[in-house]
Amino acid sequence: MLRNRLGIVLVTAIAPAVWGSTYIVTTELLPPHRPLLAAVLRALPAGLLLIAVTRRLPKGSWWWRALVLGALNIGAFLALLFIAAYRLPGGVAATVGAVQPLITAGLSAALLGDRLTPRTVICGIAGIAGVSLLVLRANAQLDAVGVAAAFAGAVVMATGVVLSKRWVSPAPLLATTGWQLTAGGLLLVPVALFVEGAPPSHLTGGNLLGYGYLSLIGAALTYALWFRGIRALPPTSVSFLSLLSPVVATAIGWLALGQDLSPLQALGALIVLGSLIAAQTRRRPGTTTPSAPAAPDAPAAPASASAPPVRENA
Repeated sequence: MLRNRLGIVLVTAIAPAVWGSTYIVTTELLPPHRPLLAAVLRALPAGLLLIAVTRRLPKGSWWWRALVLGALNIGAFLALLFIAAYRLPGGVAATVGAVQPLITAGLSAALLGDRLTPRTVICGIAGIAGVSLLVLRANAQLDAVGVAAAFAGAVVMATGVVLSKRWVSPAPLLATTGWQLTAGGLLLVPVALFVEGAPPSHLTGGNLLGYGYLSLIGAALTYALWFRGIRALPPTSVSFLSLLSPVVATAIGWLALGQDLSPLQALGALIVLGSLIAAQTRRRPGTTTPSAPAAPDAPAAPASASAPPVRENA
């Protein structure tokens, strides 16, 4: 059981680790000043591809549930991330977003009956502190709208994680993932057209390579792994894994772009890794919380993240 759980955690961790590579892909391969276009082309083609492969459409209540989950996990989250990234330095946006595990823990207690333990709170605070050491700069300036957008993004993503656990999909994992990516991408299309205008008339080979990576690897693969983790693990445990994104983004910047890595940043990375590892520790026997009730139209089974990428999460 322990090995099986560890394997699921490691596979789920691939998703936020890959999302940490979004920054370098965007800056090195994609057209500048088109973050919402990147979000649309990341989510929508991946979602349509998964629907075509699985040949499954939602039924009954899953039409609106897929829309709600797609808006929370994809559309609204990426739009808010876009606002935060444009109005805040990347370090501030990532630090505010690091509150997501604590919000997830609180929502899990309220909606799923999970117990909010002191260990979880301590790990959550340590994670925020570690991310701030890793990415926050002394000259960072705050913007009220940007901070509000970053916090709202953490709230909607945490809500999406918890609802993905509460609502048990009767369809295969890839089909459910495809529904959410498609719904989120469709919601982003009018926003992208209004804010950024029509897409560029010419795309280079590098642009196409970048968009292909974001869609196939950064969305179709990673979101399937992410939602699989939500089905198999407590939502709070999954949410802590999102702290890997700023660690990976910083490591890539250091290794591939020659960016400086200070001792304080290295300490921050160690604190982040320590907090997310500690958060994966199983509860002792006898303290397991009751499972959330299955949806009326779902079988009794376990239930089951660009806008402009920042040195974070998508």
